[in-house]
Amino acid sequence: MNTLLWVLVGLAAYSAAALFLSQRGLLPSSVRIQGPFTTVHTKRGRDFIDWIATPKRFWRAWTNLGVGATLVIMAGMFFFLLVQGIAIARNPPAPSSVNQPQNFLVIPGVNDFLPLSVAPEIIFGLLVGLVVHEGGHGILCRVEGIDIDSMGVFLFTIIPLGAFVQPDEESQREASRGGRTRMFAAGVTNNFFVTFLAFALLFGPVIASIGVAPGMAVQGAYDGSPADAAEIRQGDRITAVGGVPVGNESSLDAALLGTNERTVAVELDGGDSAAGRESRTVDVERSLVVAGSVAGNPANISVDDEPIAVTAVNGSPVYTRAGFAEVVGEDRYAELETDRGTVTVPVGAYLTRVAEDGPLAQSGAPTEPGVIVTAIDGQRIVSSTELTRVLDGTEPGETVTVELYHGGEIGTRNVTLGENPQDGSGFLGVNIFPGTSGLLLTDFGAQSYPAGTYLELLGGDGGPDAVGLTGAVADSPLATVYVALVLPLASLVLGIPNFPGFTANVFNFYTVGGPLGFLGTGVFLLANVSFWMAWINLQLGLFNCIPGYPLDGGRILRTSVEAVVSRLPIDDRNRVVSTITTGVGVTMLLSLLLLIFGPTLLGG
Repeated sequence: MNTLLWVLVGLAAYSAAALFLSQRGLLPSSVRIQGPFTTVHTKRGRDFIDWIATPKRFWRAWTNLGVGATLVIMAGMFFFLLVQGIAIARNPPAPSSVNQPQNFLVIPGVNDFLPLSVAPEIIFGLLVGLVVHEGGHGILCRVEGIDIDSMGVFLFTIIPLGAFVQPDEESQREASRGGRTRMFAAGVTNNFFVTFLAFALLFGPVIASIGVAPGMAVQGAYDGSPADAAEIRQGDRITAVGGVPVGNESSLDAALLGTNERTVAVELDGGDSAAGRESRTVDVERSLVVAGSVAGNPANISVDDEPIAVTAVNGSPVYTRAGFAEVVGEDRYAELETDRGTVTVPVGAYLTRVAEDGPLAQSGAPTEPGVIVTAIDGQRIVSSTELTRVLDGTEPGETVTVELYHGGEIGTRNVTLGENPQDGSGFLGVNIFPGTSGLLLTDFGAQSYPAGTYLELLGGDGGPDAVGLTGAVADSPLATVYVALVLPLASLVLGIPNFPGFTANVFNFYTVGGPLGFLGTGVFLLANVSFWMAWINLQLGLFNCIPGYPLDGGRILRTSVEAVVSRLPIDDRNRVVSTITTGVGVTMLLSLLLLIFGPTLLGG
């Protein structure tokens, strides 16, 4: 039985049990059940809301600003969901981690992209989001003279989904249409304001107080690799190799390529004095292994769990990447002896993508995956490292001769280079698979943690290896919103691990200083709280702008349609209003259901 079926069975059982208890009067009067949904009501706190609502002019002016923004976002959400729903219905995508139903819930540990390690910060952000949202409704109720019948929490079975303020229906009907609209818009207005405040804190003094520690941050080591055998673990920082200081991943790579010694001394900062791993030196006995591969590589090798050992190249034993490059020399092909057999492959940098409008494609080169760059201007390219190094030494507008392998043949193209958006050097317009010929070939095996890239994306200084936003997105005033949306999904959007926040296991990768340096590691807690508070409040605001009942967007849609229809020469205005709002609401419901369940139920 799959997960979705278990969920559906659980919902049916809960609904049946709740109905049984409700019909027999076994539930308190404050608890109300509708299928799998539960609401808990209370009348406490109304006097406090009356006190806060005293400056009525301020609150009206505040929500008038929010109404305009909400209407624009409502229109955007309508078209987004409509287009997505139609696309999924016409061509359902295959189920993947991003479109699993549980990943639409803001529940750490259940949602694959919300780690349990920052559950307290996420829950706190959700609590703040719900309080300011429903508090906004309650305040504007009293500003507009609408009585509050009750307040409470809204649950999906036992999972809290939100809080609510329930206006008195009669006094709500008597309020002006503008007053009701302001009341409905107050919640999302407050959510977006909290998002702005959290962004201002995060992208301002918080990130300015965090720097990247010198060395290469270790995400982990490939199972069975030399680094794994030397017990180099997640949380370590590699600070030197063979006495050569290491400042980042690039300098580690250069240090390893700079020596052909099989055994190298690696200096580590573990950052954990309690575990006796604060700093140490380990000897790593290097051996050449294939730790990963891309589908369709010319060696037809697929790496599962254990790396594949490379024992010889062209009949000569090799232990390092430098030794590999030396044995290959100027040959375009090499015979690899592995523990899975012997295979002959073209040797070069494997391109996973050639942009159709990029410089390489414009030279007439093939655009399908599988193109291998073997030389540039006569300089031999053995791996992705050499290709990146050669391109770093070129200029935009420079014309170079690129030698390519594709379809069993080697040919050349004259390419006029574009400009690399990251560093301004020459640019081919390609994506490069790390390693050689579609094989992640390594003599070390430590995986880097993108500490600098995370910091760069959050507006800090991530150092020379960091990759930030580029192009139109980077220049947009909404760049911070984009970052907040995609960092928890970074593995799908940016090709790096999903951002877990600044948790204790990554403290060793950063330094603290600047305006909030006096807080010490408390800066990381503040960064986590502000990041997740911004992310959650943004999600709450956007979701509630969907123009469908009972969401705020659906209620604002009704008051807006009423305002327009009231000016038309129509007899039965209520029917027209109901037809329009019901049609839009049903469309949004179907689109949401397709978005959440479509890939699982309809996908291949």
